[in-house]
Amino acid sequence: MMDDFLTLSAELTGFTEFDLLGTGQAESYLATVTGVVGNDLLADLLTTYRNDVTETADEQIRAGQLDRAVLSDGRFGPVARNILKLWYAGIWFELPDDWVAVYAPGHPNLKFTPSAQAYAESLLWVTIGANPPGARAPGYGSWAEPPRIPDVPTSSIPRSLTR
Repeated sequence: MMDDFLTLSAELTGFTEFDLLGTGQAESYLATVTGVVGNDLLADLLTTYRNDVTETADEQIRAGQLDRAVLSDGRFGPVARNILKLWYAGIWFELPDDWVAVYAPGHPNLKFTPSAQAYAESLLWVTIGANPPGARAPGYGSWAEPPRIPDVPTSSIPRSLTR
């Protein structure tokens, strides 16, 4: 399941599987997702992704397939968006109450940090070109310049992520 989880995570985040593994959080994040939504739902999500998002060099087609098959799906979309947020923020956020009522009644729906290193290793810091405050020394004189935040072309962001 780890390979498929990394493949989906790379698609969602825009980082490579190698980069995601480099955070040291892949096992913790996979355990987090399965602990919250269960093996069966995650397996169904990964199977749907694998079957419905085809290999193509056209990023727009692929983004559309991801949007239709996963992100717009009432069962999978909230989980996929939480996986994305998990990688970028290092936090598992509460799922929508209406989702929990249908797919996980009786389960606790909590916001939490899955590991001690999740904050420091979250993709946010790499994305903005900054070090996590209080977690990693930034280097001499780094405070003299603002973080480098690269432009992200809005055309490459699936519609479901901007909701």
